Amino acid sequence: MSPAAAAQPPPKPTPPGHPTLPPTAAAERLAWLDALRGIGAMAVVAEHLLPWFLPSLRPFWFSLGVYGIMVFFLVSGYIIPASLERHGDVRRFWIGRAFRLYPLYLGVTALVVGLAWWVPVRGEVPRDGSAVAAHATMLLDVVSVGGVADTMWTLSYEMVFYLLVTALFVAGVHRRSGLLAVLFAAGSVVVGVAVAGAVVSGGWVAYASAAVFAAGLACVVSGRFRAAGACALGLMGVTLLVLGSRVPWMGVTVLGVMFAGTAVHRWERGRGTLWPVAAAAALVAVAPVRAVMSGWWWAEPDVWITTLVLAAVTFAGAMALRGRRLPRLLTWLGLISYSLYLVHHPLLKYFYEVTGDLRRSPLPLQLAMSVVALAVVLGVSALAYRFVERPMQALGRRLARA
Repeated sequence: MSPAAAAQPPPKPTPPGHPTLPPTAAAERLAWLDALRGIGAMAVVAEHLLPWFLPSLRPFWFSLGVYGIMVFFLVSGYIIPASLERHGDVRRFWIGRAFRLYPLYLGVTALVVGLAWWVPVRGEVPRDGSAVAAHATMLLDVVSVGGVADTMWTLSYEMVFYLLVTALFVAGVHRRSGLLAVLFAAGSVVVGVAVAGAVVSGGWVAYASAAVFAAGLACVVSGRFRAAGACALGLMGVTLLVLGSRVPWMGVTVLGVMFAGTAVHRWERGRGTLWPVAAAAALVAVAPVRAVMSGWWWAEPDVWITTLVLAAVTFAGAMALRGRRLPRLLTWLGLISYSLYLVHHPLLKYFYEVTGDLRRSPLPLQLAMSVVALAVVLGVSALAYRFVERPMQALGRRLARA
């Protein structure tokens, strides 16, 4: 999540005799989700800015990056299934998702590739057609292909979640979110012990998944063989999650976290209990067994659990404040969070190329350059939201209603 889940669909028409929330009240009702996106986005920006510009301030008692993406994934799990169920229209859902995600994503991809003469594309990106296929589906991390922008890997798990939620909705079993949260959380423990890396890999995985993705979505959007197409997509997503991910346990953990967010939404609406959320949280806390053996600092038990607790407390705190007026800065950051998430890493790399290595520079210079870099990132993100995201989302809504 990622910020890609920043879906704020218009409410359904209210039946006669029911009160209607004014637009300002509806916006305030969802403002806490925007605030969470803003917090998550800024945590990820800090994760990438501090090592280059202010290494002395980078925390190691928890992971800023993992904290930010876990907040995003909780928000995605909370709002995405609710958005689909609210409209009850998978065609409208996917048109909205496509116009929400792809325009900026493709723009950032074009920018990074276009400036490769100056800052080379990451070595994790294959120099063949498999990279094109993987970027076309966004299933990058689950087909073991690096994204041209470092942060694109989380979009893989957002996409798997969308595919699985669509399949569950079409099959009519979408309300079992608590059970799914526990199953995926338990699966993350098992996969963490049994699967060290991608079992299936190679360019053919990217090509095959792109073919299934295109055919399945064509069925879902057109309505012809919709159930078969949705189920094929969901099955493919889960299979790639377990067998194709570069870090399999992490991918399964993410799905457990997202379905825990969905279970919280159902509990809030009086349609479920919180025990599956608690059970999933306990299982996720012990998930990175293999990762600890690999020596990843952010997956060590104390760091991992502290990070998860902070993400959960942040989500719960924002939820407790829903309906109240929140700082405009946070809600504004939430609005531009998808742009902020996608553009900040390439921009920081370009900024670094201009300034050079600042890690041993005097602290005042590091602080000054950090402020300038952050201002550039925020400014470009705001422009991207204004001139790319908003118009494309509006176009997607018009097409979905057509």
